[in-house]
Amino acid sequence: MSTNAKEAILAAARQTAQAHGYGGLNYRDLATEVGIKAASIHYHFPAKADLGAAVARRYWEDIVDDLASLDEAGIKPAGALERYSHLFRRSLENGNRMCLCSFMAAEYDDLPDIVKVEVQTFADVNIAWLSDLFAQEGLVRDDAVSKATAIFAAVSGAQLLARSRNDIALFDQMIDTYRKSGLLDL
Repeated sequence: MSTNAKEAILAAARQTAQAHGYGGLNYRDLATEVGIKAASIHYHFPAKADLGAAVARRYWEDIVDDLASLDEAGIKPAGALERYSHLFRRSLENGNRMCLCSFMAAEYDDLPDIVKVEVQTFADVNIAWLSDLFAQEGLVRDDAVSKATAIFAAVSGAQLLARSRNDIALFDQMIDTYRKSGLLDL
């Protein structure tokens, strides 16, 4: 099986997991979507846990790239923080989907250990990046981590509520409320 097939499987699995979570990953459905035989998926991902871990890993690696792009663009920390919520909004814009790792975090008790590690890494990456923004602005490290954790939870929660109402405007309203309350301030 080609690398292109593996990438197609990961892309299809990402879309599925963002809409239906880890529990929604099904080799037969993915194979139909990609246009291959279900047994062919096992070549790259012998078990569902392997596929789930790979798609979650790719997801957090992509977010690392997105966050690095904000850093490399020379955007001041306040501007980068403002753009941060847009990373979560994108999922809602794409068929009212969720952040993949946030969705999987809701299924945490039912996830295989190798998937749990990747889901936790997603949260860690986000919190570390946000903490670094606050540290750049002079916030004490423990306070930076606490505020970063609160922002990550708030943005994730806003996305969850907006998805449950199929209302992206609700996400925007909540982010605006966070800004007005000072949560999204540096």
